[in-house]
Amino acid sequence: MFQQYVPPRVVNELIANPHLLSLGGEERELTVLFSDVASFTSISEDLSPTDLVGLLNEYLTAMTEIVVEHDGIIDKYEGDALMAEFGAPIPYEDHAVKACLAAIHMQRKLAELRTKWEKEERPPLTARIGINTGIMLVGNMGSRHIMDYTVMGDNVNLASRLEGTNKVYGTKICVSESTHAAAIGEVITRELDLIRVKGKSRPVHIYEVFETVEKGIPAGRASMLERFEMGLQFFRDRRFEDALELFSDIHEMDPDDGPAALYVRRCQQYVEPPPPDDWDGVFIMTTK
Repeated sequence: MFQQYVPPRVVNELIANPHLLSLGGEERELTVLFSDVASFTSISEDLSPTDLVGLLNEYLTAMTEIVVEHDGIIDKYEGDALMAEFGAPIPYEDHAVKACLAAIHMQRKLAELRTKWEKEERPPLTARIGINTGIMLVGNMGSRHIMDYTVMGDNVNLASRLEGTNKVYGTKICVSESTHAAAIGEVITRELDLIRVKGKSRPVHIYEVFETVEKGIPAGRASMLERFEMGLQFFRDRRFEDALELFSDIHEMDPDDGPAALYVRRCQQYVEPPPPDDWDGVFIMTTK
């Protein structure tokens, strides 16, 4: 029964090592994943409490099963939001890869659910996912009587910020440079930007995750990714007219490509007048 409230892996670890059932934690490299439903407040206004809970539980059940299948543990639910970590409590090396694979499969499953919900005349939920890998504090936090097995630290906060960053770029899965570096060769990505998130001074390269390398993507999509990479380099070299031409072509081929549409607007802004000489190409996020 306890495993219905606390991840089974945590329960089993505590059974095997009762001394861990005390306040405190340890620093360890882990990967943390945040997922949130887009426009959930608006969706909830159109549903009765019973229908809302039913829809949300169906969604969270499907997402949770995928996290667990990829050796992650659910840290907590906050309404429609989900937080999970990979690499704890039992350490394993490929936690960044497993987090990215979980995110890809979560989006696949959600696409299936949207088809089902549309037939049932229920709202088709979409979700955004942010992932970061790094050193964080993991362990039991709280009081002597009530504890929460969780992770804390700047790297956890960055993952949360990256989930929200998807809103700006029109993406579904956004990961940090550290997660990207650890998952190279397993997932197909494209670099999105160099950003400075709210509350952090050091800029970080961010990437969109598309698909597993094993499954691959259509040839036309691969060509588009190559053109986007070239456009991004032109943009950083201040060749804004050249970058605008490439991003405009991508946007014309795929009007739903959020990053291309964003860079079309940025290039148009910088063509005339150009940014100051000390412009470093870093985009500053002003919202969480």
